[in-house]
Amino acid sequence: MTSSFEFHTYPARLSDAERDKALSVLRDGVAMGRLSHDTFVRRMELALAARRADELAALTADLPQENRFARVLFGTVEAVSGFTVRLRRAWQAERLPKLQLPHPAGGHPLRIGRDPASGLRLNHETVSRVHAELRHQGGLWILRDLGSTNGTTVNGRRVTGAAVVREGDQVGFGRMFFRLASD
Repeated sequence: MTSSFEFHTYPARLSDAERDKALSVLRDGVAMGRLSHDTFVRRMELALAARRADELAALTADLPQENRFARVLFGTVEAVSGFTVRLRRAWQAERLPKLQLPHPAGGHPLRIGRDPASGLRLNHETVSRVHAELRHQGGLWILRDLGSTNGTTVNGRRVTGAAVVREGDQVGFGRMFFRLASD
């Protein structure tokens, strides 16, 4: 008497590493401009729902697999690009006119704007009449935007409300920029 047994085998479940690798290839594809954002989102959803390795392979078949050389090359280009941006900012900051911080014992805020009554009058079309104020408070210098039209910036970031500033910071009022200096 011969008996035969049949076992149904199912493909092994996808590992998280396999899924992550496919998602990485998709991210690289959109970063290189080979996939549109909508295509990327749809393929990402399909990759997360995939049950078999061949389903993942179909999602990335038209994309080049990144090699180690490409990763090193892109990393180097990114580092050099970041360095040149930092170098340009440092060069520009050194060339900016200095804005002398007032003596902290004065106790009065320094008003900045086009208004003739301002402590620092800036006659430029991008500066509001009452643009900003600089105040020494609790041992810190606080720069407050007073609802200016073209904004106040500290180190390239727009100030919403108030920001703590220090000597050496780059501050901007509209399109006029200064580097803070103390005695």
